[in-house]
Amino acid sequence: MTTVLPVATAAGVRRAAWREIYSDRWLFSGAMVVNMLAAGAGLLMPLLLGRIVDAVTDTPEHAALATVDRLALAILVVTVAHIVLLRYAQLLCYRFGERAAARIRERFLDRTLALPGSMVEHATTGDLITRGTADVNAVVLMLRSMAPQLFLAAVQLLFLMVAVLLLDPMLGGSGLATLTVAVFALRSYLRRAEAAYLWQAMSAGQVNEAVITTVQGARTVEALGMDRSRIRLADSTIAASRQARLSTLRLRTRLFPVVEIACALPVVGVLVLGGWLHRNDMIALGTVVAAALYLQRLIDPLNLFMMWLDQIQSATAAFARIEGVALARSPGADPVSSAATEPADARIVCADVHFAYGSGREVLKGIDLDIRPGERIAIVGPSGAGKSTLGRLLAGLDAPGRGSITVGGVPIAELAPDRLRRQVILVTQEHHIFRDTLRENLRLAAPAATDAELTAALSAVGASWATELPDYPDTLLDGRHQLDDARAQQLSLARVLLADPHTLILDEATAMLDPTTARDTERGLAAILSGRTVIAVAHRLQTAHDADRIAVMEDGRIVELGTHTELLARRGSYASLWRAWHG
Repeated sequence: MTTVLPVATAAGVRRAAWREIYSDRWLFSGAMVVNMLAAGAGLLMPLLLGRIVDAVTDTPEHAALATVDRLALAILVVTVAHIVLLRYAQLLCYRFGERAAARIRERFLDRTLALPGSMVEHATTGDLITRGTADVNAVVLMLRSMAPQLFLAAVQLLFLMVAVLLLDPMLGGSGLATLTVAVFALRSYLRRAEAAYLWQAMSAGQVNEAVITTVQGARTVEALGMDRSRIRLADSTIAASRQARLSTLRLRTRLFPVVEIACALPVVGVLVLGGWLHRNDMIALGTVVAAALYLQRLIDPLNLFMMWLDQIQSATAAFARIEGVALARSPGADPVSSAATEPADARIVCADVHFAYGSGREVLKGIDLDIRPGERIAIVGPSGAGKSTLGRLLAGLDAPGRGSITVGGVPIAELAPDRLRRQVILVTQEHHIFRDTLRENLRLAAPAATDAELTAALSAVGASWATELPDYPDTLLDGRHQLDDARAQQLSLARVLLADPHTLILDEATAMLDPTTARDTERGLAAILSGRTVIAVAHRLQTAHDADRIAVMEDGRIVELGTHTELLARRGSYASLWRAWHG
């Protein structure tokens, strides 16, 4: 059962963009002012050149030379000012882009870490990875490289259009009118582009998902002879991605020729109309030259927009996917109750719990279980009985299909992610060690923990080897000090102790440890977590022996419940498991 992460609407993307501008409004305002000054300086050059043409054609030779010299010096000064202002405007825009990119990266990471556990579990790996890598990089590229250039081009384009209209309304208006062809072509493109580029981004995520899951399960694929089916899946996702890219390519190939022709028409039109007006003494030649130069300079910003158009659409679609992470919620969660309701205590009650993955058969069938605060309970049973599934539901990673699982009267799956982590933590044999110091790896669970608290947590899980590492606790866990699975699992358990949850669920949490170390670690955990609720999905029955109560599961149901002594006396399923465990 997978969940597709949401995508923000166009309005949501606009709000997010405005939020970035407002966050750094003074720098953005400064960049806008300098851009306008640079564009204004650029407008003077064609105007001065037109004055030179008028001076040469309408002024006596001896006076024309002096006028041309003055105008040429003015052009030189304006050119230097234009270059300086342009470079400074680019600097301010790049600075704004880098700051905004940093904020977006940090916000995406914060939102991803704040996602409900069930959402992370059911979201496809490829989609989440693509949003955090390719999509973030596309937005960063837009802010860092495209946005400064496009902002400058937009200001220049606006100023040039205003200037040509002020120079001569009839001449300028006739030239700009021919640009309507490009406007209509662009509108037609934009109507189709958003969906096409979202499809392209989603198909890239599907390719990543197919490749990543195949690589991660390579041994299983080889053992079960699934290589051909996985190759067919990869081929189909690549083919879909190719079709998505071809669809955006077709949109661009229809648009670009039309815009290129439309950009050349204004200059041609102004020269033809301006030549006729000048011949009939209705306009000065310098005005025609200046108008033609203004319209000629429109081509540069328009070409820049066309050059970046593909990346703009890709970045917009990527931004929508990044912002969509903030809209993700647990399936079936009630955002009002989860945010406002606080559990009355740590008592966990399962009432007639049914659960199935997707549309498949039920894995849990009417589970009733009352777990008292501070109780140590073990869940045992044969493989496929539903033990791990029940552990996931007790941890709030999934919500029951029918029935309820509550803690202190509140549905566990509806607790806000940060509140849920303080209430209950699920520890499995899966773990991750970051390439950072031992101290920072442990402080993920408790940022304010002291070195003494770190040492105590490591000692409690039998990880005394950690204190012998060089530069402890600032040892860098990289290639030189890479931890094996057993030590990494101990480090994960130490994190749990530092997090200090009300309820701890252990599902094969000591599977990587040898039996003696595992038993010592479990006893150490029990001593440290005295007074806390501990639920152990027990694959080693010795763990069940030490529990206050044992729940025996078969075929998705709890068939026995009691202490070790009571269940042995009943001579039922648990007694059979115990005899098999001891040979």
